[in-house]
Amino acid sequence: MNARVLDGEIITTRLDDVRAYDGVRTKRILAFVIDYIIVALLTIPFAILVFFLGLLTLGLGWMLFGVLVPAVAILYIWNTLGSADQATSGMKMMGIRLDRLDGRPIDGLTAVVHSVLFWAGNVILSPLVLLVTLFADRKRTLHDLLLGTVVSRTDR
Repeated sequence: MNARVLDGEIITTRLDDVRAYDGVRTKRILAFVIDYIIVALLTIPFAILVFFLGLLTLGLGWMLFGVLVPAVAILYIWNTLGSADQATSGMKMMGIRLDRLDGRPIDGLTAVVHSVLFWAGNVILSPLVLLVTLFADRKRTLHDLLLGTVVSRTDR
């Protein structure tokens, strides 16, 4: 067993250390804002492609505009949060990452399901979904609780 003692408390993994969650809630919100600015900027070149595709298909390609932003966001989440870093660009800037409590790495599918559950929770519960972090252990949100994940600081 790889345990260490810190201030009289036995800590077995990095995720058991309460200091790994200091300021995580604020960092998550700021990372969200940064990530969706990035998604908005990434959508611009794809929108230009869809526009020209619509011209070539006499307007049929323009139906892709309805799914453009969610598709770009899902691809972004899959390639960043589902990577070896287990963090989006915004999360890296804020010094946080997504971890599974069972110790396995986050894969692309888990990353996308995590994001879809976040949006579904916001649609159903509005931003009140963030109130769960005030009462849950490790400042976990509702979708973290459902998937067995946690967001922690990378510097602790």
